Amino acid sequence: MKDLGFRKDVRRASGKWLAGVSFALLAVAAPQAKTLRAADVHPINYPPVQAVEFMGQRLSELTNGELDIKVFASGQLGNEKATVEQTRFGVIDINRVTLGEINNLIDETVVFSLPYVFRSVQHMRDVVDGPIGQEVMDALEPHGLVGLAYFDAGMRNIYNSKKPVKTLADLKGLKIRVQPSDIFLDMINAMGANAVPMGFNEMYSGLQTGVIDGTEQSWPTYESTNHYEVAKHYSLTEHLMLPEMLVMSKRTFDALSDDQKQAVKQAAAEATQKMRELWDAREVESERIVREKGAMVVEVDKAEFAAAVEPVRQKYLSNDKLRSLYERIQAVQ
Repeated sequence: MKDLGFRKDVRRASGKWLAGVSFALLAVAAPQAKTLRAADVHPINYPPVQAVEFMGQRLSELTNGELDIKVFASGQLGNEKATVEQTRFGVIDINRVTLGEINNLIDETVVFSLPYVFRSVQHMRDVVDGPIGQEVMDALEPHGLVGLAYFDAGMRNIYNSKKPVKTLADLKGLKIRVQPSDIFLDMINAMGANAVPMGFNEMYSGLQTGVIDGTEQSWPTYESTNHYEVAKHYSLTEHLMLPEMLVMSKRTFDALSDDQKQAVKQAAAEATQKMRELWDAREVESERIVREKGAMVVEVDKAEFAAAVEPVRQKYLSNDKLRSLYERIQAVQ
């Protein structure tokens, strides 16, 4: 009887040991979930931010929970200049950036940042969705970034707190905030204003205190930042239609499996379409809101503004590579 009891104890112990080994093997085999950190200076309800949240949902579905995304909106991880550097070194995994923040770093992005380079929203989307857009994204990799997608940022218009701007003469002497990029400094100065480089989150207080008289943004940014409260004169210069980029740290991307890399690219492509739906609707709604809030919308002679910035375009098409890119953009129908 003692021998029988001993055998039962051995079987129980063996069963527990096997169960433990099986559990351990499953734990080793199961992939660990990774949450990618994404940065944006815009608020959580802004279309590009919403699109990255959508991308996170799709990425989780495509990888069976191996990867997801946590978005830090409203500049929680720093201004765009700081987050670009953090992304290059893998501290931040994903970042939605304006090209102005990387113009001085990556030569090819300059062409998309030139005034009056795109004829329409559809022209811009056709360019960035095609081989030219891919060529510009490929230029990011030597700088520690992987281009995932292009996001819309709308037509940029000049607005100010002082007076209606209908002509270049009206703009003369006004202090207009720009992104810290040589192109934008030269562009606004060429229009006769005084360009002031300033971070995105400093603009409201700058307008409120008179450090700047105005800035230049799209309808959704004008509305979402409440700038219409302190700068009511909105002039339809439409001088820029600057696409933005969704980028990923090359360090993060290279550490992924091939399947995960493919899932990231697919989720980003789907997020681009989602963003465009959200953006188109938001532009209409933002214009409605700011007009109802008392913004004074001013029509301008865009040909006059385009002629003023032509020397800027020629200055930055400084080599054969950039001139070729520009010509190919114009040839896209």
